[in-house]
Order: sequence, then C-alpha cells, then structure tokens
Amino acid sequence: MLYLAFRRTTEWLALLARGNAANDVEILILRHENAILRRQNPQPSLDWADRAALTALIRLLPRTL
Repeated sequence: MLYLAFRRTTEWLALLARGNAANDVEILILRHENAILRRQNPQPSLDWADRAALTALIRLLPRTL
C-alpha cells in the first residue's frame, strides 16, 4: 500500500513537471484516438491519415512517455 501511494505521488509530481505543450499534445492524441473509436464502433481500424496524424503528434511527446 505504501509503494502504491509513493508511486502515485511520483507520477503526480512528474505530471506537474511536464510542460504545457506535452500535456496539450497528449490530449490531442487521446482525442484523435477517441474519434477513431467512435467512427468505427464494431472494429476500429486506422487509415493512412489517422496513422500519419498519430505519428506526428506522438513524435512531439517526450521520450519518457
């Protein structure tokens, strides 16, 4: 239990240390993934535009993520 509390605390501190740009990019990635899942409810599949958008956004994130 103590380990879990320590881990959550360090994750929270790491989140605070990240820049706003990294947070914004992560939010954009998650929104795009949600749009893909909503569009193709039974079985999601990525087309070339989706892959290109996700690749471009993911490259903006820090490597530690």
